[in-house]
Amino acid sequence: MDLLKYAMGIVTVILGILAGAGCVSQSGPVTEGPPPGGSEVVEKYRIGADDTLSVSVWRNPELSVNAVVRPDGMITVPVIGDVIAAGKTPEEVASDIKERLSHYIRNPQVTVSVTRLVSNAYLTRVRVTGAVVQPVSSPHRPGMTVLDAVLEAGGVTEFAAPDNARLYRKVDGKINAYPIHLKQILQKGDLSTNYELLPGDIISIPERSF
Repeated sequence: MDLLKYAMGIVTVILGILAGAGCVSQSGPVTEGPPPGGSEVVEKYRIGADDTLSVSVWRNPELSVNAVVRPDGMITVPVIGDVIAAGKTPEEVASDIKERLSHYIRNPQVTVSVTRLVSNAYLTRVRVTGAVVQPVSSPHRPGMTVLDAVLEAGGVTEFAAPDNARLYRKVDGKINAYPIHLKQILQKGDLSTNYELLPGDIISIPERSF
């Protein structure tokens, strides 16, 4: 099965359910003003199975390791053995490792980072659906904007109503819809609604009424 088509199918179903519930209808209410971003919206990443972690112990390279989170949620660290990683943030895992290493070395300085994200890959993507040349589900990248995502989708079709586009973003557990004046962005260079995107954002561009 084509993973992109499968993912876009899931997005279509989600949007259909939300629209049916009156949450994201194109004709329904929208939230005026720019969407909140940054730490206001993005939750701390929780590690999952198959993610790859880099564990670095300052001045102790023999204790540093790159490890894939096993299905049981564990990684193995030299000297201290298995450590629970799944369901925790990198900072929490680093704190656990630091506490256990402190029995063997003085004041260990530990950092943990996710070098390969697998478990939540689809949750961190940006989707563009509707009247575009090719609906896409793209990995989120820092600095990515509405225009970047729409261009990756090949631009809008001749049947699109670009100034009725919406950005759907989850804020405080609720899906909010924000207007995007895409025609102004594409034809007039008005970037006032060329918002910077966050993981999980969905851009929907409807067809115009004839």
